[in-house]
Amino acid sequence: MKTVEKKMPPFRHEFYAIAIKADGGGKVSSGEFNDFPEGTTIFFNTPFQVLSWDIVPDWRGYYLMFSQDFIAQSKVLSDLLNLFPFLKIDTSIPFTIPKKELPGILAIYEQIWTEYRGEEDDKFQMIEARVFLLLSYVKRLFEKQVDQKIAEKSMRAADLKLLSRYQSQIQTSFYPDAVPEPASKLHSPAHYAEKLSVHPNHLNAVVKSVTGITALGHIHKHILSLSKTYLAQTELSVKEIAYTLHFESPNNFSSFFKRNTEKTPLEYRQQANL
Repeated sequence: MKTVEKKMPPFRHEFYAIAIKADGGGKVSSGEFNDFPEGTTIFFNTPFQVLSWDIVPDWRGYYLMFSQDFIAQSKVLSDLLNLFPFLKIDTSIPFTIPKKELPGILAIYEQIWTEYRGEEDDKFQMIEARVFLLLSYVKRLFEKQVDQKIAEKSMRAADLKLLSRYQSQIQTSFYPDAVPEPASKLHSPAHYAEKLSVHPNHLNAVVKSVTGITALGHIHKHILSLSKTYLAQTELSVKEIAYTLHFESPNNFSSFFKRNTEKTPLEYRQQANL
């Protein structure tokens, strides 16, 4: 926490985060929560939440943030949201840590911090393993302490439900065993709007208001994430990946990938496997 700005006005972020406040004073607004529990507190953030804080210098703890790119390249965390479904909740629900649990959880943060500052070639593999362990701890505490009605209420909001359904439609459409459909459909928000029984303009307005990204941007983001996973974690050829992701040709896939990463698929694969 020594490296965190003392005061931050509201902003929308694009990271996952797991934070711990071991002690200290001040105020944090995370989602709809402004009053954190007394004592040692742990809380998480999911992408596109609005955060702000005004903390005093005596706040001791850690704020661990990791991006969706980090998840895409991780063999350990690639199924993140299925393993840790609490991360789907758009409002961070803070909870206290029993005193006996604090040393073990703090030790994980300290190990991640040490690895991150180190020079070992395998440091990110070690970090991935410790992030998985940390999330497992948080899941256990979450299930014991958080009122499930509060969590469910967060997920019931109409716009968030539509967003969730939209994201689910995108994901299932790109499953390896999904029924093949033309790229012109699977790469188009209008296709999913029809399945969700809403107008494409309404879908785009809701998705953009919640996330700040257009409906088309979500499709591209998912395709890019899958592309990186296939390139980093499989031996599929660029041609095979292109058709797996329903591109009309390998050239179209390569152009899409380079436009979004400034690297060709082969350049990305080589860098990811260094």
